[in-house]
Amino acid sequence: MRSLMARRGEEPTLEQDYAHCQAVQRAHGVSYYFATRFFPPETRRAVHALYGFVRYPDQWVDCPDAHSSPESIRAQLDAYERDLIRAVCGEPVSLPPLRAFADVVRRYHIPLRYPLEFLDAMRMDLTRTRYATFAELQTYTWGSASVVGVMMCYILGAVQPDALHYAATMGLAMQMTNFLRDVGEDWARGRVYLPQDELQRFGVSEAQIANGVVDDRWVALMRFQIDRCRALYAEAEQGIPLLPREAHYPVLLGGRLYARILNAIERNDYDVFRQRARTTHAEKLALAAATYYEWRYNITTNRSASRM
Repeated sequence: MRSLMARRGEEPTLEQDYAHCQAVQRAHGVSYYFATRFFPPETRRAVHALYGFVRYPDQWVDCPDAHSSPESIRAQLDAYERDLIRAVCGEPVSLPPLRAFADVVRRYHIPLRYPLEFLDAMRMDLTRTRYATFAELQTYTWGSASVVGVMMCYILGAVQPDALHYAATMGLAMQMTNFLRDVGEDWARGRVYLPQDELQRFGVSEAQIANGVVDDRWVALMRFQIDRCRALYAEAEQGIPLLPREAHYPVLLGGRLYARILNAIERNDYDVFRQRARTTHAEKLALAAATYYEWRYNITTNRSASRM
């Protein structure tokens, strides 16, 4: 992930740092990027920076190069954290996403605890590979995903406790969707995010995951997981009215786009080992239109009802 280079050897500007983050999101967060385009320009820029900030550590942890070790990745994360604090304090740092995100932290008054909790979750991935229960798993997902939703609330200017709760729930729903889509990939990394007690409840062993066996037990487990994800998305959507009106549609669309991955898992007969669940561009366009119509209809209906 090389920085967009400044012309003629000049020092990169903050605008170039934001543009770098936008390029990172466009390349690696296709569904997120699609929905982000519907935010107002200033908000869109901040969301690009937030994505850039979280993408770098996630890449280091999930896709290390051949020469990396857990110790060297931890050192990289520690250096990233120190540079984040320096950047927020106005000191010069080398990485574009840190410069852009530090500007966002200052501009939108994001408490530093949230990005630091995200980095703590990335460190957990270096040593923690199993979780006994769903409640225990959430000690990880709070930092890996829920705090990202909370930071989004600060960018959007909706920091009341209920808004933060629903945003954290949306982050959890998206993270659980990732876990279901990436079971095979995570196994190859030595990780099993599905709670151990739930695997046991449905009679699914780790040997079955290792061999990619899709049978009735696996299907039942996946149906249970998908139902829970959909319930989380439904709960999270209750918080959208708490956001500024201009954020309603892109946030609703972002959740709907990510939830559609669950449909793709079902379409693939729950085989997440041999087929990556994804949505096509045509599906995204169709869902964007349908979601916009639903959103606009609800606004019109609510306005009409309020006048009665």
